[in-house]
Amino acid sequence: MTLTQLSAFVLVARLGSVKAAAHALGVSEPAVSQAVAALRRHLGDQLLVRGESGMVLTAGGKRLLTIAAQMVGLGAEAESAVRSAQGAPEQLRLVASEEIVEFVAGPLAAAFGTRSAGAVEVTSGVAGVTEMGVLVSQRLADIALGPALGGDRNLGLVSDPIFRCRMLVLAAPDFAAVGPPAHWPWLLAPSATDPGSDVARLLRGLGVADERLAVFPNQTAAWEAAARGGGVAPGLAHLAGHQLRRGELRVVELPGMPMDITWHATTLPIDRRSAAATSMRHFLGTPDAMKLLRTPGAGVPPSRFRPPVYVTIWS
Repeated sequence: MTLTQLSAFVLVARLGSVKAAAHALGVSEPAVSQAVAALRRHLGDQLLVRGESGMVLTAGGKRLLTIAAQMVGLGAEAESAVRSAQGAPEQLRLVASEEIVEFVAGPLAAAFGTRSAGAVEVTSGVAGVTEMGVLVSQRLADIALGPALGGDRNLGLVSDPIFRCRMLVLAAPDFAAVGPPAHWPWLLAPSATDPGSDVARLLRGLGVADERLAVFPNQTAAWEAAARGGGVAPGLAHLAGHQLRRGELRVVELPGMPMDITWHATTLPIDRRSAAATSMRHFLGTPDAMKLLRTPGAGVPPSRFRPPVYVTIWS
């Protein structure tokens, strides 16, 4: 029985599918399936079986889950302790919604790194809403930025509001809307495919069918397509400020819009979180951080999250 197998089992159990667990770990689905299969053989129990709405724990799986989650967390702590003993910078693993990683995470990480005088090394990556909570609760990430995640008491997380903003629907100045919003072409960033995202909530409320959606590599690409007249694209007002000021995009009026959005910082409780996560949480409340959240600049391209545990147990 290895940490590889236990991590795969915990993530499949928490996220409900092999596919979701593989995405969170940044590995292939067969790798996750093989790890779970090896654990099943070792313990002589199926642990997880396929149900109508996803994977369901057996009686043995339910008993294993709590213990396995603790062991995975201890594995992450052990790696952190060894790095500290070697004099390496403390690692801060940040996961966030896509627009935060695309526009905000890079400037925030650079400013925080400068503030810590190189004592903390920040890595960041995109995760879905459900994935964020599981990664933080299992100590595979230290802090998540995005929607509030503290509602599930089983994960034991603390979500604090850090920034308020507004979502708009944007289009080219000469875009002519035909029919109701459900019939418009919608140009989206990949995060819109996450059922827990704010954009997905907006689309569900408008009754937009999948065939009206086009997904682009990132938010900037979706806005560029909208500026060329391809359709409408949701976006946060402060992030799309440059395009609005230059007249490349305009705001499309819709009932219920703009939509108020609040970004939260989610961590473990203070007695369980890392020192780096506590420092970052304090930094997010400073004027310097607020300025970066409001006007982050050009941002950086998003990268897939690779927690140190991935390097250790999946290589």
